[in-house]
Amino acid sequence: MADLAAAVAARFDAVNGLHEMTPEDDAYVTTWYVPLEELAAGSGHAPDELRRLMLANRLPLPSYIRSDGVQMVARDLLALLQAAGGPEQLPQWFAGRWDSAEQAVVEWDDYLSGRYVCLRSVTPENMRRKNELVEAISRELAAPAAASEEWLERLHLLVDELAELEPPFAPYDRLRFGGPVSRDTLIDDVRRQYPRLALD
Repeated sequence: MADLAAAVAARFDAVNGLHEMTPEDDAYVTTWYVPLEELAAGSGHAPDELRRLMLANRLPLPSYIRSDGVQMVARDLLALLQAAGGPEQLPQWFAGRWDSAEQAVVEWDDYLSGRYVCLRSVTPENMRRKNELVEAISRELAAPAAASEEWLERLHLLVDELAELEPPFAPYDRLRFGGPVSRDTLIDDVRRQYPRLALD
């Protein structure tokens, strides 16, 4: 067990870099995620079975590793595997949810990295919709019309939908991603810079 846990931790560090988890990070992660051992116990799997699937590229890596070394995963980590009918069917099932093989490969790699912490629930449908919303918000911001009630309403509908898909993020995420995350730039900053017009 220790060897597999260490192997998963080493791959996690290789993907995310070495960044310290603070008490604030730990509190966030404990609220939004679940220890791998707890998920395994509740689903009838051995923890090492899940770690083997991670190392075999059949499950995402942990989303976070707390400062006490506990590997934290999404509560619905096994949902896609179950929908696909098992770990061996998952890659083909996942690929079939995308418009092109190239896009499927990119999204599969991102999914396996465990870094898709920008979604409350990581499914192909939510991944695609998040991409669409990011593009749509970016287009609106490229030609702002802050005095237009119609433009503001259109912008805020997109922002509100993205906010429903995304969790708050941890401070740790700004370190591993090298700067502001999408909630910072496309939700919080937009709401601050372009507030809805006050009703008369």
